[in-house]
Amino acid sequence: MGYEELKIEGRNAVLEAFRSGKTIDKLFVLDGCQDGPIRTIVREARKYDTIINFVEKERLDQLSETKKHQGVIAVAAAYTYAEVDDILKKAEEKGEPPFIFLLDNIEDPHNLGAIIRTANLAGAHGVIIPKRRAVGLTATVAKTSAGAINYTPVAKVTNLTATIKELKEKGIWFVCADMGGTQMYELDLKGPIGLVIGNEGEGVSKLVRDNCDFIASIPMKGDIDSLNASVAAGVLAYEIVRQRLQ
Repeated sequence: MGYEELKIEGRNAVLEAFRSGKTIDKLFVLDGCQDGPIRTIVREARKYDTIINFVEKERLDQLSETKKHQGVIAVAAAYTYAEVDDILKKAEEKGEPPFIFLLDNIEDPHNLGAIIRTANLAGAHGVIIPKRRAVGLTATVAKTSAGAINYTPVAKVTNLTATIKELKEKGIWFVCADMGGTQMYELDLKGPIGLVIGNEGEGVSKLVRDNCDFIASIPMKGDIDSLNASVAAGVLAYEIVRQRLQ
């Protein structure tokens, strides 16, 4: 199945995309343009909490495929996002304790695609990503997932910490990957669990880390001290799988 990251150009087309409910990841608007149609589009974007980038005409020209952007370009997701409740419902339907991946600002689309693939193979019920400072469901993500995106729901949330707190109230425990934690083999990772993986450079942010129940470290014997985000996700996910099979 092919995936395309759809660029929608022109004022009427962009406005219609919002009003029809199409999922828009980002909106690029000509900086300083204040006419009626542009203001209406920006208002619609804010209604859906879409990320808005005000840019120079040169940037719009660079992004444009038709060269008829009329001062606005919307980038639609290559795939439809799920809701967090959809992920919990999937676990319930399978009669399994929830197993969810939460990704803290993963910015590399290849890493996100690989993590979605791992989540599917490890039997996770879904993946949660933040709305800002993170890659969305682009065509590259969909392709890198090797089809897993068709089976593993991905939800996008405004605030990852708030989502963790809400899921804790539903009985889910959270473990995040961090070098300063307890070795993963010493932790009890069975039951309803959320696996939190940080971004490629900085790891899990302090606020998210402070709201996790466990901090897990992966034993390393080499000369460097960190793993690629998708590899770390795979290592920890399969320790969770091992414990769930016991």
